[in-house]
Amino acid sequence: MAHIVIVGAGIGGMPAAYEIRELLGKEHKITVVNNTDYFQFVPSNPWIAVGWRQREDITLPIAPYLTRKGIGFIPKGVEKIDAEANQLTLAGGETLAYDYLVITTGPKLSFSEVPGAGPAAHGGGGFTHSVCSVDHAQAFWADYENFLKNPGPVIIGAMPGASCFGPAYEFAFILDTDLRRRKLRHLVPITYVSSEPYIGHLGLGGVGDSKSMLESEMRNRDMKWITNAKTTKVEEGKMFVTQLDDLGNVYKEHELGFKLSMMLPAFKGVDAVAAVPNLCNPRGFVIIDEYQRSKAYKNIFSAGVCVAIPPVEVTPVPTGTPKTGYMIESMVGAIAHNLADDINGGPANAKGTWNAICLADMGDTGAAFVALPQIPPRNVNWFKKGKWVHLAKIAFEKYFMRKIKKGNSEPVYEKYVLKALGIARLADKP
Repeated sequence: MAHIVIVGAGIGGMPAAYEIRELLGKEHKITVVNNTDYFQFVPSNPWIAVGWRQREDITLPIAPYLTRKGIGFIPKGVEKIDAEANQLTLAGGETLAYDYLVITTGPKLSFSEVPGAGPAAHGGGGFTHSVCSVDHAQAFWADYENFLKNPGPVIIGAMPGASCFGPAYEFAFILDTDLRRRKLRHLVPITYVSSEPYIGHLGLGGVGDSKSMLESEMRNRDMKWITNAKTTKVEEGKMFVTQLDDLGNVYKEHELGFKLSMMLPAFKGVDAVAAVPNLCNPRGFVIIDEYQRSKAYKNIFSAGVCVAIPPVEVTPVPTGTPKTGYMIESMVGAIAHNLADDINGGPANAKGTWNAICLADMGDTGAAFVALPQIPPRNVNWFKKGKWVHLAKIAFEKYFMRKIKKGNSEPVYEKYVLKALGIARLADKP
């Protein structure tokens, strides 16, 4: 009997638990460890931040759904990973032995890299918000309700080293739509400040016509922007930004006033993972091979935001490569098959395609892109905008929440419809 421990119960961890359970016999034990007792659908956090969703709409208790599938659950944080001894130390001192470890923790939000960044109630400096967790989104909503009584300038964007740019654009457009519905948009100048070298870069070197389409959308919504932006510090009501040119030289210094700000931070690996010798790169992200397996420890696998992927290109202000939802599912599928093969005495041969499908809501419309694979050069490079994306994003939220409830890692609809479109989670075996 093998004991598989999965650390992290998010968009990667929950499907990983379900798929591994489907592939392994009942004699094998699976345990999920997570620092909260609930699952949260992170892509819906921007809607929480403007009051379009409530917390209970996008969260689920984890234990009942895992228990139904014969999967154990421990709602505790991990304080230490002893990779040589195959053992975790959990909060409170409890230890947990494993035969295989799957790391799907997501990132540590590195607010401390920019003085004054991050929400005060959740480990930041106190002057900017984020939508990286449901708690952060709720904190924004609380301040936004007061802001609406006395509106003013807003800054939205991404800090140096950030890798997740889609939610910043999404939130800027959602906030714009909400303010227009309240007939307050004329009182709120919006500035988009990003470490990207240009609008629509997305950490991916652009996707299709993303640059021209997103620039057009921002102009139509009367948003200003600053790219190649190195945010250096934040004070109450003021953000300090050094704008670089394409060669990395200082182009202009900005002092931007604001009444409310949402700036996505750079990511790092969580402390317990980053501390394991030889497991991670200097940022604390897990170094993996083509089979999603640690290069240092053959019984450790990893997927999602916590894995090390190099930037697609060097940019004047550092930017990272995003790990989108379907890309993460691709990684998870490879892990499940390779782990099962290893337990059954076979070699690892499953590789994720790392294909990307992204739906970004804009409040009253939306933008979608398909990148096959996500990391260039690509076979498919497609970016479109329309009302249908807004509706598709709503449908996807309902669909994914139902998938987590049902415990099905890849429903028939997802498997065969996407396959018909030429989109697959796993690469064809040689």
